[in-house]
Amino acid sequence: MADVARTLTLPVAQRFDFWKAALEQAFVPLEVTRPVDSPDFRGRLDGFDLGALRVCEVRAEPHTALRTRRLVAATPSGCYKLGLLMRGSAVLIQDGREATLTPGDYVLYDTDRPYTLGFASEHRMLILVFPRELLGLSAHDVARLTATTLPGAPAHAGLAGLIPPFLTQVADVMDEVGGRAAIRLSSNVLDLLTTVLAERLDRPAADADVTHRAMMVQITAFIEEHLGRADLSPQLIAAAHHISLRQLHKLFHGTGSTVGAWIRERRLERCSHDLRDPRLADRPVAAIGARWGYPDPAHFSRLFKSAYGLGPRDYRYHADAGRVNG
Repeated sequence: MADVARTLTLPVAQRFDFWKAALEQAFVPLEVTRPVDSPDFRGRLDGFDLGALRVCEVRAEPHTALRTRRLVAATPSGCYKLGLLMRGSAVLIQDGREATLTPGDYVLYDTDRPYTLGFASEHRMLILVFPRELLGLSAHDVARLTATTLPGAPAHAGLAGLIPPFLTQVADVMDEVGGRAAIRLSSNVLDLLTTVLAERLDRPAADADVTHRAMMVQITAFIEEHLGRADLSPQLIAAAHHISLRQLHKLFHGTGSTVGAWIRERRLERCSHDLRDPRLADRPVAAIGARWGYPDPAHFSRLFKSAYGLGPRDYRYHADAGRVNG
């Protein structure tokens, strides 16, 4: 699925508010600001699903995106992001560290911890978003690498220099790739990234079994594709991949999650995304739940409140109020 958001199609007065909403829909809720002396704003965002991964290309004028503790608590996402700067300059702050990026550099950050990403000039950035469990490294190890500049210049980058050209090529063809090819490509991206980061940590990846990770990528992509099916179950998933239930549960045990929890978290994330989307403001809450596999409104409301602390209707109200007040 491809998404494109362009500010130039809108009146000047509406462009920045549109951009803030576009970033939230593509990534996670953020507080987005721009220089006070900038009456206009130009930006374009292209996004593609690549199996269980999301690849976005952002081209925009100066702005700053802040992921606060409040937003993390209200809308956890369970994802890592990798940002590859292709033009301009950027600064990423997280975990008490500050990474300054120039073209060719990239940085890893965690959407479930506060961060600030700022651009002082017109820029272009490629952003990869993926579930934390798909990276073959422990959360403790990854926390050592967040907000650390990873240089992409081949002359002094070592293995890290393999990432920029590879991701650039992926971005060039991502609108032409689908089905099993997209799943294989997403697996290759994660394998390379895990290898590079493990080398940076000077230790082997926690999950050295490439076949294991490839199967996880394939299964999670299948789950993403079928989240709307109310009958999506471990039995159905195992049968679709010609493995036993025991094998399926063992795969997810290695991530620290379960099959059922993974499905529930991804469904509720999609529901929260739709509830925040101003384009879906007229769609009934029950219809949003049903779209993502929860045909029983009462059951959907209980699960959503347990995960987000608010029922879906109150959650939508607070999201709308936040946009108005912002």
